[in-house]
Amino acid sequence: MPRSKRIEIPGAVYHVIVRGIEGREIFRHDFDREEFLRRLERGIKETACRCFAWALMPNHIHLLISTAENPLSELMRKILTGYAIYFNRKYNRSGYLFQNRYKSILCQEDTYLLELVRYIHLNPLIGGVVKTLEELDKYWWTGHAVLLGKRERAWQQAEEIWSRFAERKEDAINEYKRFIASGSTMGKRNDLVGGGLRRSEAGWKSAGETGLSHRRSDERILGDPQFVERVLKAADEKLEKRERLIRAGWDLEKLVNRVCSQFSVSRDDLRRKGRKNKISNAKSLIAYLGCKELGVNKTEIAKVLGATKQAVGRAVEIGETISRTSGINLLS
Repeated sequence: MPRSKRIEIPGAVYHVIVRGIEGREIFRHDFDREEFLRRLERGIKETACRCFAWALMPNHIHLLISTAENPLSELMRKILTGYAIYFNRKYNRSGYLFQNRYKSILCQEDTYLLELVRYIHLNPLIGGVVKTLEELDKYWWTGHAVLLGKRERAWQQAEEIWSRFAERKEDAINEYKRFIASGSTMGKRNDLVGGGLRRSEAGWKSAGETGLSHRRSDERILGDPQFVERVLKAADEKLEKRERLIRAGWDLEKLVNRVCSQFSVSRDDLRRKGRKNKISNAKSLIAYLGCKELGVNKTEIAKVLGATKQAVGRAVEIGETISRTSGINLLS
């Protein structure tokens, strides 16, 4: 059965699960865990994502990530590819480190954010890595210690989580501790990792009450019926637009030619360096329309522009502004 395409929505919250191949360990020592966290921190800074919760288990990883304009896949590629290379070199091994592709579940933030923070941070207890809540409080390889105020990770959105419990930090930490304790006997929560509305009969009942004529589920999404419908509709519309553009003959080559004509620059000009001029504007518009409208990957665009993937990522953000403020959208 073919794998479903990921749903990529800017500003969305994703529960990410990464497993070691064949259930094998992906961390052998604490310095492996620190290496992974260094890469996670760097990736978050480079992609402007936010991390609300995380847990490093012996053979799998949980992350709760909110994306910015760059897709989740960009962050995960930065982290996982680099860490796999590090691990293989360090332990003189070859081959895949992670099982297939990572799992990402797009989550309804208001309803599930705190539930997922709790579930993820309780994972060492659920998995038997620690035996008690007291041991969990001293386990440094989740974001739990950060939310208790015992460790500091500047890249973790601790204040955002505290604000959902109380205004004062001390009160928020106490409320968070009670919240964690209240879930400590729940065990594995299949309803939080299975995805789709099939996870609860209450969801189906709610769907009926809202007048939806059919039950729609999707293992890529965790949310109430309205949220699932809204996300799938947005994803379908984006995909349909992209397919219409491709059927109309749009590809990177045609896009480059049209933008060069619009800005009166040549293809050779695109490989020249320049700031805040017509050449840089043309490059940014190509990056934005190519990535966001046509779905061209940054590597292909980087080759055309003679730039790095990181530079293309920055150009995408600039190109969006140029497209919006100037009204230029060559693909409409």
